[in-house]
Amino acid sequence: MIISRTPFRISFFGGGTDYPAWYRKHGGAVLATTIDKYCYLTCRYLPPFFEHRIRIVYSKIENCKTIDEIVHPAAREVLRHLNMDRGVEIHHDGDLPARSGMGSSSSFTVGLLHALYALKGQMPSKRQLAMESIYIEQERLKETVGSQDQVSAAYGGFNHIIFLPNGEISVRPITISEERLRELNSHLMLFYTGIKRTASNIAGSYANDIESRKRQLRIMKDLVDEGISILSSSQNILSFGELLHEAWQTKRSLSSRVSNSIVDDIYNQAISAGAIGGKLTGAGGGGFILLFAPPHKQKKIRQTLKKLIHVPFKFEFSGSQIIFFDPQEDYSALDKERANHKIQAFREITHT
Repeated sequence: MIISRTPFRISFFGGGTDYPAWYRKHGGAVLATTIDKYCYLTCRYLPPFFEHRIRIVYSKIENCKTIDEIVHPAAREVLRHLNMDRGVEIHHDGDLPARSGMGSSSSFTVGLLHALYALKGQMPSKRQLAMESIYIEQERLKETVGSQDQVSAAYGGFNHIIFLPNGEISVRPITISEERLRELNSHLMLFYTGIKRTASNIAGSYANDIESRKRQLRIMKDLVDEGISILSSSQNILSFGELLHEAWQTKRSLSSRVSNSIVDDIYNQAISAGAIGGKLTGAGGGGFILLFAPPHKQKKIRQTLKKLIHVPFKFEFSGSQIIFFDPQEDYSALDKERANHKIQAFREITHT
């Protein structure tokens, strides 16, 4: 049995410039971090005593005889990608809800790839996990998604991620003092709006005609460098919050679906209560909202937004990991024996 643990992420600046349609022409960059909230995938080879050969447990339960029968898109395509020819059982658990702007879909894909590779006795690199997850989501599933979530989930940490026109992706850890990191972390608050949405649907409202958003995307890319400059200097950390506010106003102008009246009301209440800036953590439309606020203002903000779930968090730096490995009985011989029994039974039926 294998258990993988893969972090969720928070993106500060540059979101939108990580779509291939943009960075393959203009290049892109993102400033993002992973946090101590995770997606867990438990995988094992399924013993040959059941009618089904594949069992997948998430918000639903699927018992399937073939990969083609699987409804869960990412699970189906990961199993196809790895040419899994033996029965498997997969269980998914997460610290945060799906469709919430925390990169949960990519964390699932990265985590499942990692777990199934480990089940096969292989140890993929972080780069391999990131690139194969990007391929599965963008090419196999044809989803309108960027390339930052898969990289963050695989690598972990606080990173400057650069997307080059030739398709290469560079991951540069942000090297600032532990004290500065703690200062930044202490100024961040995460709230769940309760609004679920599908990121690819929101992103499609601007990514499918991304060239018409050149001005906004160039601003968003420039904000990445400004954010790094603030963190790596002795500049007041409040400037980072002001930059977040500027980035959110720019992102809202990408499409009318990025925000809505409910989100705008939450954001305005937070600002009135003392927040400096903030943003929705994903493509937009709902999910989690990240706020930047001085610590002495945070109690008032929590009271103001008391109808929302507040989620304390810390930065994490490990990325996707195998956290449990237990060698199990090899059922491959039993699989073959079962197949031989079926073949023999079929021959007996056809000869009668």
